[in-house]
Amino acid sequence: SMPDFDIDFCQDRRDEVIQHVARKYGHDRVAQIITFGKLQARAVLRDVGRVLQMPYGQVDRICKLVPNNPASPVTLQQAIDGEPQLQEMRKSDETVAYLIDIALKLEGLYRHASTHAAGVVIGDRPLDQLVALYRDPRSEMPVTQFNMKYVEQAGLVKFDFLGLKTLTVLTRTLELIESSGGEPVKLETIPLDDEASFEMMGRGDTVGVFQLEGAGMRDVLKRMKPNRFEDIIALVALYRPGPMDNIPKYIKVKLGDEKPDYLHPSLQPILEETFGIMIYQEQVMQVAQVLAGYSLGGADLLRRAMGKKIQSEMDAQKKSFVEGAVARGVKKAQASMIFDQVNKFAGYGFNKSHAAAYALVAYQTAYFKANHPVAFLAASMTLDLGNTDKLNAFRQELDRIGIRLLPPDVNRSEAVFSVERLDDGSQAIRYALGAIKGVGTEAMRALVAERQANGPFKDVFDVALRVDPKVMNKRQWENLVRAGAFDSLDPNRARLHAGVDLLVRHGSAQAEERSLGQSNLFGGADGGGLDAPPLPAVDDWDLMERLKQEFEAIGFYLSAHPLDSFNTVRVGAVPSSDIESRLRGTSTVFKMAGVVMSKREMSTRSGGRMAFVMLSDSAGVFEVTLFSEVLAASRHLLEGGTPLLLSLEAQRANGDDYRLTCQRIEPLDEAVARAGIGLKVFLDEAKAAAPLASTLGREGSGRGRVNIMIPVGEGREVEIILPQGYAITAKGRAALRAIPGIVDVQEV
Repeated sequence: SMPDFDIDFCQDRRDEVIQHVARKYGHDRVAQIITFGKLQARAVLRDVGRVLQMPYGQVDRICKLVPNNPASPVTLQQAIDGEPQLQEMRKSDETVAYLIDIALKLEGLYRHASTHAAGVVIGDRPLDQLVALYRDPRSEMPVTQFNMKYVEQAGLVKFDFLGLKTLTVLTRTLELIESSGGEPVKLETIPLDDEASFEMMGRGDTVGVFQLEGAGMRDVLKRMKPNRFEDIIALVALYRPGPMDNIPKYIKVKLGDEKPDYLHPSLQPILEETFGIMIYQEQVMQVAQVLAGYSLGGADLLRRAMGKKIQSEMDAQKKSFVEGAVARGVKKAQASMIFDQVNKFAGYGFNKSHAAAYALVAYQTAYFKANHPVAFLAASMTLDLGNTDKLNAFRQELDRIGIRLLPPDVNRSEAVFSVERLDDGSQAIRYALGAIKGVGTEAMRALVAERQANGPFKDVFDVALRVDPKVMNKRQWENLVRAGAFDSLDPNRARLHAGVDLLVRHGSAQAEERSLGQSNLFGGADGGGLDAPPLPAVDDWDLMERLKQEFEAIGFYLSAHPLDSFNTVRVGAVPSSDIESRLRGTSTVFKMAGVVMSKREMSTRSGGRMAFVMLSDSAGVFEVTLFSEVLAASRHLLEGGTPLLLSLEAQRANGDDYRLTCQRIEPLDEAVARAGIGLKVFLDEAKAAAPLASTLGREGSGRGRVNIMIPVGEGREVEIILPQGYAITAKGRAALRAIPGIVDVQEV
């Protein structure tokens, strides 16, 4: 059969490649490939319901009873069998029964034609001489009427021109390095032996690194300590079901704990780079060529036969292999054993040229993260502009490695993430306006273009005046306010939020006046236009409300976190970033603190209730599962924005996934109050001990005795944990600071 060609391009410029191919080979010889959309369970119900003129709401309710799982679609019959409500509706309502009966007959039929996302065919003559063609009304390029399976059988070679996001990240990184004053870098000249890159990979510090950022992959990197490009190629090929079993042996031989087994001296040159382990399909072919005298064409047929596992074919190949090896002086028993070993590896051997190409992109991203982290992470965040989960993960990574993420600002932000130089010469990432929910990247590009053309905005009315009202509507204004994008013009977010209608009306009135060519005789001093009305006199939001609004607009807490005001360490809570390390430890039972974001309840098979609750802490977002008893006892606490302390048990699920099962929930403020307060007291003389103890006894509330031991010598720093139920008042803290000999008091 003819080969496929899968080629990855920067996703922003993929269309240019397709246009180039059409120009080069001829517009009549290049076409995209058709795909057919089928009537699946939900779609067929909606289409039939529309034809039967059933009420939309009724059809929608029926459709929502059909599980929606794109990875493993459910048939309509399976949905009916598994959902009692559907069965009941079908029995009790003739119209619903008619709808379902017709839908069952139509399910699976083709509904519409569209174009394959990446597939292109190139012919050696005009394609209408080879296949029937179709004209997609949304595309200028012809499309084959055969789908990808049949177009190959018609004798055409299929090319997949794929858009790979990581290649776009690399291009954007190079642009940011140069635009922020760095020395221009060329991808082709990056050294493949950069120590900083291999050290970073060896630490498992690979968040954002192509192919290497999963938790399992990071764990392997820490054990492997890669120090050459070939290790990355091997890891890309090995880290899949099946070959993964060879990772421990690869690491042991690499680190010198085991000796390699090359099966036969003549195979050492082939297997040396992979420490005696057959990883690549090319190695399988070379072994057959060197040991048994196969031609490379014959060796490829052997590789293919081994992949298919057809016994009769395998028996014939084994006979040829052993005979060829014996003719080259290998003992028959050894030749047979080597064939069995080769067969074992060949079943999951990976194409080395593919692994090497992906390893190169992985290494390039690692190189930029190690050597140009600000530009690389800004580029990575731009390519995940609409994915708040990924942006939050990048934010945590920036916190961990000490890079500042500056808030969105209409006078400093770009539409995408950008690099900004700070006064101290360091670099930070400025949050993208286009990453704020519901504002639209194109609208933000227009806003930034206006600022760049005519200078910074003076105030919010200047924004309303200069940005076309068709570009920014009320919702966009509100989300920019909630995210803090106008803080540099007016820090009172509540006042701006209350005045959005006024700002939008003012901008529209000014635009209308300009379009009519009029100017108001009583306009402002800047030469005309309507005077700006005053904004409503409203007190600013308190911290919790400010953070709640910010969360709604951004998708995570950016400027601070509601848990920052709680000492969660005092109650033994671990951050969500530690879940992976807990799963690898001996105890999988621990406490976490979090603010409720959302709750989803459902029925269990046994008739009980369960819930999935999404929470956030300062390190990220995590989901916990609550079963009937815990849910019933704590349902009143699961309101959005409530800070909670949860006792959890973690269990490893599939691959890198895990499940957190909740065993107990309590309000976080109560838990912290019970745990007591810690005070760190700095003394400059020991005689302050007695008045310190008496002040604590007088000003504290609660019961218990405070014992204070003053260290002998120069160390005058004392940490005191107050007894359970004990609290120190503001008056008490002031009294402590007033004691002669006490330099400072800090709450911890």
